[in-house]
Amino acid sequence: MTSAPTLDGATLRVCSSIDELDAAAWDTLHTDDDSPFVEHAFLSCLERSGCASAERGWKPSHLVWTDADGAIVAAVIAYVKDHSEGEFVFDYSWADASQRAGIAYYPKLVAAVPFTPATGRRLLRAAHVSVDRAAALAVAAIRYVVRERSLSSAHVLFCHEDECAALERAGLARREGVQFHWNNDGYRTFDDFLARFQSKRRTALKRERAQVAKDNVVIETLRGDALDPSLATEIYELYLTTVDKFVWGRRYLNEAFFRMVLERCRDRVEWVRAKSPEGAVIAGAFNATRGAKLYGRYWGAREERPFLHFNVCYYHSIEESIERGLRVFEPGAGGEHKLVRGFDPTLTYSAHWIEHDGLDRAVRGFLQREVRSMREAVERERAEGPLRRKP
Repeated sequence: MTSAPTLDGATLRVCSSIDELDAAAWDTLHTDDDSPFVEHAFLSCLERSGCASAERGWKPSHLVWTDADGAIVAAVIAYVKDHSEGEFVFDYSWADASQRAGIAYYPKLVAAVPFTPATGRRLLRAAHVSVDRAAALAVAAIRYVVRERSLSSAHVLFCHEDECAALERAGLARREGVQFHWNNDGYRTFDDFLARFQSKRRTALKRERAQVAKDNVVIETLRGDALDPSLATEIYELYLTTVDKFVWGRRYLNEAFFRMVLERCRDRVEWVRAKSPEGAVIAGAFNATRGAKLYGRYWGAREERPFLHFNVCYYHSIEESIERGLRVFEPGAGGEHKLVRGFDPTLTYSAHWIEHDGLDRAVRGFLQREVRSMREAVERERAEGPLRRKP
C-alpha cells in the first residue's frame, strides 16, 4: 500500500489487494447497486484464485479515499494492465495508433471488474458523498497514479450512466456501447412475454423452446445449499468447452475461482444445467444475481443439440425471472441474436482519459462520432425489433 496526497480532507491510498480493506466497510459503498460483482467477496475470489493478479496482467491498484478517522469516503476498483484482454470495451485500435506514433500505450489503468462486462458502480462512495464529488476524487486519484507510475491512460468501464456523466464533467471522455438486456414489463407468465412478439417470431420461439422436451432434456437451476463447492469441477469443465472452442477464447478463470465463489458467494450465484435422458450433465450456464437483476455469465456444452444454448442461457432464466419477479436479466456481452429473442438493445457507458494530449484529442474526436452512431443504432434496433412496444 502506498500513500498519496490529500484532497478536501480525504487521503488517497492505493491498495495492492482488495483484502487490505475491510469487507463490511467496502460493501457499504455500493448499497444502491444490484451488481454482485463489486462486492468484496467476489473481487477477493478473483484475486485470491490468481485470476486477477500481476502475473496475469491484472495488478490490483484499488483507489481508496479515507477521511481523518480512517473511514472510506470513496473508492474505485482499479488494476494496472499491460494488455487489453478481458475488458470487453475494446481499445486495440487506440493501442495500435499509439504504437505507430511512438507512444507507449501499456501499462494503463483500468477501473473495472476483471472479465466482467456488466454494468455496476465504479464510483463507490459513502452515503453522504455525491456522485460529482466521487468523480472528482476518482479523477484526482487517476491522474496521480497515471503520472506517478508512468502509465499511458485510465479507463473506467461499464459504469452507470450518472457516473459516466459525472466523470465527463470532471474531464474524462464518454464512450457508449450496446448490450442486449431482457426487461420484465410486468409479465405474469412466459406466455405473457411471448404474446408481445409478432406472430411469425412467436411461433419460432415456441418451436425453439419446445425442443428440449422433444429431446427429453431436463433443465434445472441449483441455488443456495444445493451449490456444493464440489460442483466447481463440473462448472469449470463446461466453461472450458466454450473458451477452448474459439480462437479468441481465453482461460481467464480457473477451477479455484469457481470453488471459492461457491464457498463464499453462494447466495449470489446459480448453476443452470441441462441433463440428458440418461441423467448426464450435457450443458450449463453459470449465473449471478443480486437484488432485482440476474446476470448470465459462462456457458458450456458437451453436446451440440438444436436450440440447447437458447434454452439453457435464455428461455429458462427468463421464465424463472418472471416467476421470481426479477426486473432485468443481462445475459452478457455481444450477440444480436438476442434481439430477435426479446432482449432490448441497451446502452453501456465508460469514460477514458489519455495522458498524451495529441492521442487524447484524437480519441475524443472518434468517441463523439461513435456515441452518435451507437445511439442511432439503439433507436433503430428498438424500432425494428420483434417486440410490440407499449404506447
